[in-house]
Amino acid sequence: MNKKLAVIFLLSSSVNVPTAYAANQNIIELDEVVVTGPLQKKVSESAVPVTVLSDEELRLKVGHSIGETLKNELGITSQSFGPGVGTPVIRGQSGPRVRVLNNGIGSNDVSAISPDHATSVEPLLAERIEVLRGPATLLYGSGAIGGVVNVIDNRIPGKLPDKLLGGALEQRFDSVSDESSTVMKLEGGKSNLAYHLDGFYRNRNNLDIGGSAIDVNAAQATDPALNVIQNPHGTIDNTSAHAISGSAGVSLVGDPGFAGVSINRLENNYGIAPDGSGGEAVRIDLKQSKYDFKSELKNPFHFAESLRMKLGYTDYQHTEIPNGEAAAFFTNKTYESRLELTHNPLGIFRGMVGFQPIVSDFSAINKATNEVIVPQTQTNSYGLFAVESFNIGALVNQIGVRGEDTTLAPQGLSSLNYMPVSASASSLWKLNDSNSLNLAITRSQRAPQVQELLANGYHDATRSFEIGNVNLRKETSHNLDLGYKFKSDWVRAQLDLFHNWAGDYIYQQRNGEYIDGAVVVQTSQADATFMGYESKLIFPLMQNRLGLVDLTLFSDFTRGQFVNGSDVPRMPPLRFGFQLDHSKGKWNSNLRLTRGEAQTHAGDFDTATAGYMLLGLGTQYQILDLKGADVMVFAKANNLLNENIRNSTSYLRNFAPEPGRGAEIGFRVSY
Repeated sequence: MNKKLAVIFLLSSSVNVPTAYAANQNIIELDEVVVTGPLQKKVSESAVPVTVLSDEELRLKVGHSIGETLKNELGITSQSFGPGVGTPVIRGQSGPRVRVLNNGIGSNDVSAISPDHATSVEPLLAERIEVLRGPATLLYGSGAIGGVVNVIDNRIPGKLPDKLLGGALEQRFDSVSDESSTVMKLEGGKSNLAYHLDGFYRNRNNLDIGGSAIDVNAAQATDPALNVIQNPHGTIDNTSAHAISGSAGVSLVGDPGFAGVSINRLENNYGIAPDGSGGEAVRIDLKQSKYDFKSELKNPFHFAESLRMKLGYTDYQHTEIPNGEAAAFFTNKTYESRLELTHNPLGIFRGMVGFQPIVSDFSAINKATNEVIVPQTQTNSYGLFAVESFNIGALVNQIGVRGEDTTLAPQGLSSLNYMPVSASASSLWKLNDSNSLNLAITRSQRAPQVQELLANGYHDATRSFEIGNVNLRKETSHNLDLGYKFKSDWVRAQLDLFHNWAGDYIYQQRNGEYIDGAVVVQTSQADATFMGYESKLIFPLMQNRLGLVDLTLFSDFTRGQFVNGSDVPRMPPLRFGFQLDHSKGKWNSNLRLTRGEAQTHAGDFDTATAGYMLLGLGTQYQILDLKGADVMVFAKANNLLNENIRNSTSYLRNFAPEPGRGAEIGFRVSY
């Protein structure tokens, strides 16, 4: 890459949908409002990068998982484990460092514990997805140095709809796995009573890919004893899946506020890509029931603007089934509650305080052998938090603090106690109407999770023997974000730089040893640093009778390294490319080309991944008020070059490439 191109891509990034701010001064650009936290604010007033997907943009980007839905956003990739799993990776951080929420309450599945575990939060049902970083993440947990992903589906209505019966029906088909998915939503209300019903069904066959399923040389480099006798070309065996879910919610809504309850049931059965040895073919049978209560009182006291309460109970379990026989069995029963008090302005300060208890009962055993993988452990965590916003002249500021007391009580072992304390501050300086600078500083602590501490057994889906470390200390991270935004009639630019110093960073990595023929994955700690950037440069190229065309150049990069000079495993590669967006009336279309560089900093006992070119095309047509209904028809062409892409953030990159060339079509009717 020559120097000129390097500079261009350093100053570039992705755009969401076409905007008409530039060529026509009569068009007013409305700013998204971030509604995840009680302190609602515009995206333009955030001192840290914020990602918001909603409406038509979300419908076009929705994937099979949260990770796949967000993977083209700046700084975000998907920790794919085959098509059945896809948890988000933000700036190289995943698992417990990226908290996934459903309507402000944790998903409380076991997706943060191991990369083969699918999250129970379903993007098909989402009305809005928000990704937050900085002080606001302290509202939802300590240690989320990657960020917080909140999926909002209006399961418990917070306001009274304007009609008795409304809803939506969406149907999709994806050729890359012959996947068919159906989503239905009904909601309405009358006389202070609001209701919500939703459900989805998904069924797919094995995934098509652009080459061989197994990179034999790379797989044998990490496991010399592996004898690959089956290596299908153009498809990944055992990757079919089916899932079904249903939810019901009801609320009482009035002038003082609202109170409501909901219930959700999810069943998901998916397969794990085999290693080609002719051995185990593992499927995962996931079941979850979730019960939620949410309420809000407006102006409950003379000093309070609102009082919110959320309470959720999650009963989660999944069974890993190699060759039709039940083996590893994971259960997690969790109560989570939140109490949030937003106070009236105190001078220049506007903010809130809150209390968050979480009680969980987790265990993992092997049903076939009765061996304990992770002993039954009760975890009690109690958190106090506060976030305040205030303006001083041209500075928009936010500070946050959170303290927790976390105790793990494993059966037959001594209890473990941690008291993480986190704090964050951010500031946005609006130099003028065109230029702004932002700075955020965070000190974040995280208590080790149960599997990092106590795992000791063979895990079927990861095909590894996992060993925890009961002597793990709190992980402490100091994070610095620096950003610049520029907006004019002919260009918009944004550059965000970050540097994280992580003390006692907890990670799982192969150690080169084997137990009963299985690769050993050891949990360890070491000081590490992470640095990188996200950037975008948007040019409005045309606005005339033929429509509006925007050109976006984009790039992001993360580098993770231990202080001893070795590489943090499973980091995303340097990405850059361009996107063309066209809109005319009811039509919106885009063409996107992404170059992913080779990831040569793979970490010890891991393998590098090659570079790739990813070309995609999307279009949608929307008809408003067609006999009382809004209709949207959409289509996507994915990986048009049919590249066999190995995802460097995936544990299974040598066995499960990303999807090959495919076309997705669908429609959504809202009424």
